[in-house]
Formats: sequence, structure tokens, C-alpha cells
Amino acid sequence: MGNTESVAVQKRLARFRPEERPVVEGVFDKLQGGAGGPSGAPEKTPLGKTLTLEMLQSSMGSLAPDSMVRRVYQCMCSIDLGLAAPGASGKTSTSVASGVCREQLVIFLADTLRGTAEERAPLIMAMTQRGAGPAMVVTCEQVAEFLQDLISTVVQILVHRGRLQAWKPERMGDGSLGVKLLAEQMCSELKPSEQGGCDVSCLEDWIFRISQVSLYLEMLVAEGLNVSLSGRPAPTLLPPCRETPWKDLRCLLDLPTLMFLAPQLPDSYSAPWRLVFSTRLHGESFTRMVTGLTKCGPTLMLIKDTKGHVFGGFASHAWEVKPKFQGDSRCFLFTVCPRLRVYTATGYNQHFMYLNQNQQTMPNGLGMGGQHSYFGLWLDSDFGRGHSRARPKCTTYGSPQLSGEEDFSLDSMEVWAVGKPPEPEECEEGDGKKSILDVDPEVQAMMEMAGKTLHSQGLREPEEDQEQ
Repeated sequence: MGNTESVAVQKRLARFRPEERPVVEGVFDKLQGGAGGPSGAPEKTPLGKTLTLEMLQSSMGSLAPDSMVRRVYQCMCSIDLGLAAPGASGKTSTSVASGVCREQLVIFLADTLRGTAEERAPLIMAMTQRGAGPAMVVTCEQVAEFLQDLISTVVQILVHRGRLQAWKPERMGDGSLGVKLLAEQMCSELKPSEQGGCDVSCLEDWIFRISQVSLYLEMLVAEGLNVSLSGRPAPTLLPPCRETPWKDLRCLLDLPTLMFLAPQLPDSYSAPWRLVFSTRLHGESFTRMVTGLTKCGPTLMLIKDTKGHVFGGFASHAWEVKPKFQGDSRCFLFTVCPRLRVYTATGYNQHFMYLNQNQQTMPNGLGMGGQHSYFGLWLDSDFGRGHSRARPKCTTYGSPQLSGEEDFSLDSMEVWAVGKPPEPEECEEGDGKKSILDVDPEVQAMMEMAGKTLHSQGLREPEEDQEQ
């Protein structure tokens, strides 16, 4: 492999399995356009040859924006072979004009694909600077710009590689806005100095705590440079989507938001998401919404108000119509726009979920967190109106006001079933199964209050008499 006997390179190669090392060593020749030799191994590129920006653009151009390709190239060029770290000495061993040598590429691949947070932090520092000279500190704004390029690349990979899991970006929300919101959310986890700068140790701490940074970086390198390592399947970033009428839907979700919300759920990426209610499809009906919510397991609810704010909540249990709180501490509230955030249970109380209808003495509507008349999120049973009251925060979830105004008007709403489909319940008549009227007396009471005639009552009396 030419002049690759340096200790730094050999230590990097030792991280890979024996069968993986030829793949890593062969990337340089593939990028150079070298053909395979008689044994199938890549031909050795003559000593002194380097990778150019154009070669990298040819490999990565279809998956990453040009700005991201340039960041990667700049990072490779900045690796100091004496210290085996990008710009660690304040200078680069190879100028951008002269290209990337084989050793620099191997070190870059090893540190991005199998490196520690300590080794990845200088790489991200170099990529964040984007054309500027070596610096010891970067701003949060520079990190956010780098993240936007990185997230855009990941989304592009999902689309081009056919890993959308049946989601339809063209029928979903504004992906470019989602990229900015996710980048801002990830950047909010940085802990800069009092002067507002981020040094290598700050980035190292951030990478260690926020797993998505390394995950997205690995995906960029493995896919962009076509490095296929054994035993490392492509990561799943989207949950499977099932039974969704995309033709008639304009989804409130976008891909970056979905990439953020899915890992927050107990079942993560394993359970399929199924749309069970949408105002665009089913109209503005509280009763229809309740029908979609109940009996389908955990759900994720999204609301857009007339001020353009998008927010919602995750319910860990199937909703039940009853005049008391339900759920557990896995429930949470969240905002999507103008900021992407999740607010989890504080432990202050257990007012996680509330759903009631057609009662005279208790509030009728859907609520999450807080208390009656002062919910963290409330949707009135009249539909179309709700509130998010937090002065200064919701007691149950520690969330601020989610909506544009404390009392909001609904623009649109959708509910996704996001857990494993529940087992069929014995709630249908016939074959020894009970009627829904027996299983849930509240449904019977609601029907009577609505003036509905219960035609099946007389038909079931003989069967009930036999059981006595």
C-alpha cells in the first residue's frame, strides 16, 4: 500500500477485521479509478499520487451537496501525518491544492468509521471551518451550518438508496425546513464557552452525548465513499410506514423530523407507523378522532395551529374515554416548529393523558399534562379550539407553551399509531364473543345520551339468560 508502514496507519487498520482491511485500503484506488488486479484486489496507485477534489466529487456528488464534499476534502487534507489528527499542530501536512495522500485517507476512514469521540472531534472541527484556515475554536453557527450539510446528505442517501420505509417525501412537510430545525436542535446540545466558542474538547463532549452525530458521520463516509464493511448493515433511521393513503394526504411530518422523533419512542424503529386520523382525510370531528385514537395502542399526535406552530404529544397507552387521568411516564410532549424539542415527564404528578366526552361534570376533550383547565396540551371536544398553558412550565412535562398563543385555533391535525398492533380483542358479537356494549358500558351510556336506540339489546337477552 505504498508508504503506509507508519505506526499511526497500522494502528488504524488494526481496528478492522482482517477481511475488512483490504476494503479500507482499496478505497484510495477506487477513488482514483484503479481497476482490480488478477486476484480481485485493487491495483496499487503509483507512489506520490493523490486524491483531488474532483475525484471526491465524482464519488460523492450524487449523495451529498457540493458544500459537504468540500468539507470532507478539506478535512482529509488537514490531517497531520506526524500527529495523525486534523490540524492538531495548527498547520496541515498537505495543502488543499496538492490533494489527499493514501495515509491521510486511511486515517480519515478509520477515525470516522471506527474512531472514538476524541478522534472524531478534530475531524468535525476541520469540516466545520469550511475553507477557513486552521482554528482552535468554531462558533455554534458554524457547527449548525455543518450539521445542515450533514443532515441533508443523510436524507439524500435515504432517498437515493431506497431506504424510505414507504414514506413519501413529496407528500410530506418541507424537508429543507426540517433540516434546519434538526440542525438547530442538535446544536442546542453543545456546551460552548462563556465567549460562545466551541473548542475540540467541547465538540468531543457533544459527540459523546449525542449519538446521532457519529451515526450521521459514519453514514456519510460509508455511503459517500462506498465502503462496505462486513457485519455492519446500513442503519435504520426511519420507522416503517403502513396503510397510509398518500394520494390524498399532505403529512405534517417531514423526514428530518421523523428521524428525530422515532428514536424517542419505546419501540423506536421496529413498530410500523399507521395513520389513524387526519383532519385532511376525516374532517374536523372529535368523535371520529376518538374512534381513531382508541383501541390502537400507543399513538403520536401532531397539531398545527393557525399561527404556524406545530406540536403534539406521545401517548404510551391506548387512549380510553373516561373522566380520569391515564398513561405513564413514557408519555411526552414535543414541538416541531418553530423549534424541535421533546419534553419528558418530570415526576411532579401523573397527569399524563386525559380523554373524556359527553360528560356534564368533567371537562370534555383531550389533554396531556398539567391539570383541568390548565393543560400542557388541550384539545376541546367542540374541536377546532384548544390551549397550551404553562406559567412558566407544565408541571407534568416541564414544557413551555407549545402553541403560538395560549388559546389556539386548530389548522390541521393527524394521529399516528406507533406501537406494535394490539392483539385482537374479544369484543365482537357472535362465536361466544361479547358485544362492545358489554365490554365498555361507557359506550352504551354515550349512545343512550345521544338518543341512539340500542337495537341489539333485545336480541342478546336469550343468550344472557342462558349464562345465568
